[in-house]
Amino acid sequence: MNTTQTLTTGADRLRRAFEHRSSGDSCGLVTYLMAGYPTLEDSLQDLRTAAASGADVIEIGIPHSDPIADGPLIQEAANVALGNGFELPQLIDALQRDPLPVPYVLMSYINPLLAYGRERLMADLEAAGCCGLIVPDLPLEEALPWTEAARAQGLALVHLVAPTSTDERMRAVMTASDGFVYAVSIAGITGARDELPPHIEAYLRKIKTFRDTPVAVGFGISTPNQIAALRPLADGVVVGSRLIRAVRDGENLSAVVSNLAAATKGKNA
Repeated sequence: MNTTQTLTTGADRLRRAFEHRSSGDSCGLVTYLMAGYPTLEDSLQDLRTAAASGADVIEIGIPHSDPIADGPLIQEAANVALGNGFELPQLIDALQRDPLPVPYVLMSYINPLLAYGRERLMADLEAAGCCGLIVPDLPLEEALPWTEAARAQGLALVHLVAPTSTDERMRAVMTASDGFVYAVSIAGITGARDELPPHIEAYLRKIKTFRDTPVAVGFGISTPNQIAALRPLADGVVVGSRLIRAVRDGENLSAVVSNLAAATKGKNA
């Protein structure tokens, strides 16, 4: 095991990233960026910019040709990355050589992970300082071998829960997830939205009744005002499409992330 993680596993680092902001007046910021977009080197720099600008956890999207949970902006970014020849081993090799300074997870559909090889993947991710995986098309009922392989390396397998999930399903997801649970705010695909769904408060409070695992809410979150509304309800917020748009449009990514991070602390940027 990597000597930097012998005393603290990746799953522990994720939990702590949220727990140190578990009071009602603050929450953690999870920033989603696409690996390889617009190029691998550019994306690596953007990841470090996000880390330096206030991200508590970074979610690295792995490009896939059929991203069923992702909206148009993220699909476009994935297509550009794949068109430029992105390969997962290149990313992991780069992160092994120069790990990120904050906890991070990979968000990948199952096929790229299968192609890499499960046992090799977990060992290489641990060596790269990664904390875990989010695999949206991996059914909970088929996840046990992946959970066991991840835990053997101290990594977290983070599962998703949705507003349409039954109580039984919510309980199972909360029990199976390490590090944190990803609460999908709406039944649909990713993408920035103007307003939060009306059910969000009751939904997030309900999730927390099943287990005291940190909960980060994502899909559709893009503004400081939305973060301010969610701050008392969730341990973390996930912002993705807003940041992909910033990269695409050449915005100052550091300023965008800093503004969002300030909102998680109840401050004006």
